[in-house]
Amino acid sequence: MASEKISPLPTRHEGDPGRVAVLLPGQAYTAARPLLHFARAVLVQHGWSVQEIWWDAPTGPTVEHREKWVIDQARQALDAEKADRLLLVGKSLGTFAAAEAADRGLPAIWLTPLITMGGVLESVRRSTAPTLLVGGTGDQSWDGAAVRTMDHRYVEIPDANHGLEIHGDPVGSVQILKDVTAAMSRFVAELG
Repeated sequence: MASEKISPLPTRHEGDPGRVAVLLPGQAYTAARPLLHFARAVLVQHGWSVQEIWWDAPTGPTVEHREKWVIDQARQALDAEKADRLLLVGKSLGTFAAAEAADRGLPAIWLTPLITMGGVLESVRRSTAPTLLVGGTGDQSWDGAAVRTMDHRYVEIPDANHGLEIHGDPVGSVQILKDVTAAMSRFVAELG
């Protein structure tokens, strides 16, 4: 049975103590995987402190249960920070924390957000803070039409799957990673 608490071994990358980004992983997509690894690298380059969260997320019993669990994990991580400025970065399952970002008025980067699940769409819609959404048209959890109706920045990658890769095209997939990393860098630079 999966643990329902934050791992005791989160990784911290020290930068400006007044600006902290919290990285929330996916179900099986850890902070060591490329999208979150390069999100951390971008944040560190721009001087932010980065708190990576590592977890054994529950797999059930319902979407609502997993969403509540992620929100609780995000709340714990954010409440532990004393920084003046906070930023959330989430991949897939971690994007259930969109409700916490909206409630706190926090900027966010959502990688392959679960737009079609739980309350993610409505949470992102009600967020007034700068937000970057990144998804692919080959991902069933992405709803490009809904994303385009929002005032948030977004990157939509044709044919990219939930890992933001194109099956059978490793070179094209690396180019996607480069483009997404550049978009994250521009977004973080504009946050100051």
